[in-house]
Amino acid sequence: MPNSIEKDYYIWRLLNQKNTSKLEANNIIKEVFHMNKKLHVAYKNRTGVSAPEIKSKEGTVLDIVWKRRSRANKYFTKALQLLNNNENKLATFYFDAAEKNYIKRYEKDKALFWLYLSTKNIDYLKKLHKSYHPNIYTLIAADRVKGKYPKTITEQIRRTSIAGFDIRNPISWVKIKDKMKHSSNANIHRLANKYASQETIGIYTFLKAKASKHTKAYFPMPYRDVMQRLPLKRQALIYAIARQESRFVTASVSPSFALGMMQFMPFLIEDIAKHKKEKIELDDIFDPYKSIEYANFHLKYLEKYLKHPLFIAYAYNGGIGFTRKYLRNNAHFRNGKYEPYMSMEMMGNIESREYGKKVLANYVIYMNKLGSTTRIFSLLKILTTPQKTDTFRR
Repeated sequence: MPNSIEKDYYIWRLLNQKNTSKLEANNIIKEVFHMNKKLHVAYKNRTGVSAPEIKSKEGTVLDIVWKRRSRANKYFTKALQLLNNNENKLATFYFDAAEKNYIKRYEKDKALFWLYLSTKNIDYLKKLHKSYHPNIYTLIAADRVKGKYPKTITEQIRRTSIAGFDIRNPISWVKIKDKMKHSSNANIHRLANKYASQETIGIYTFLKAKASKHTKAYFPMPYRDVMQRLPLKRQALIYAIARQESRFVTASVSPSFALGMMQFMPFLIEDIAKHKKEKIELDDIFDPYKSIEYANFHLKYLEKYLKHPLFIAYAYNGGIGFTRKYLRNNAHFRNGKYEPYMSMEMMGNIESREYGKKVLANYVIYMNKLGSTTRIFSLLKILTTPQKTDTFRR
């Protein structure tokens, strides 16, 4: 197997097998690509000692990129703090510095939006509305100027599958990613076309977006045969989460070993299987239909307590306990000058914070694609009204 997160997942599976010997564990741990907590625990349980230090085989991102982003984040956080203290002029200076240092379009759009909030200068909204990137900031800008949302692509592909290709095999996906790393944009386009089928649409759109340097936003809508049986809002939510979690690549494995199109953690797969009174092998979740089935089951549970897609996204990523605690804090999502935006930006859990915003934007786009006219502003304005969004704050 190629060195990869996916290979690490199978090393973890091997370490957890009762018949794996200490010698086998000692040999296989040397092949780990990226050590994580699960691998450390599994190795110690199998051998009785801590895992040796394994130097990561991952490539390093250029220091200059990280430094610029780190600097921009510091400027942005400082600006939010100043804005909370009603020091708008100085906050604007830091928001502007953040926008100039950010490289990714999404983050530049974030800074532009807050420049508008701190100055009320419509020019920032107009500039933001010209962005090609579909995110909550560009969607809000479009609502404010009564304009169109950024262009997104949903292709209809006739071919049903690729002969001889198993979409449920993580190693097959690793090999495609390896080819992508060593290809020009033109070659990535050609590679993408090889996987233009309904079954492999996640791989196809992933490669297409990569080849365009992410200037084109693909929003596929696969598995209509099962998805159209679900309520419209549930369809949009599953699509929104799947796009953010895996880009619809069915055999995805995360560094923490979240699995499949919907990126379920192993413990959650086992818990859902227990509640459904069925046996499941972890690799079964690489079947997209099983992934959708389990996502639908889990979302039914989350929706007992949460009604808003943003809060459901927080719980899907960070857990329902984390979400309950955040919402019950009187400092969050209450009436205020910059609410609900300030609560959406100040969350300490960075992963859940950004995840929630991205899933919300995806949700709005998918609701519209499914035929239900939806504007993001109508969803944002109810976030400070508990009876419309959750049961935790009553």
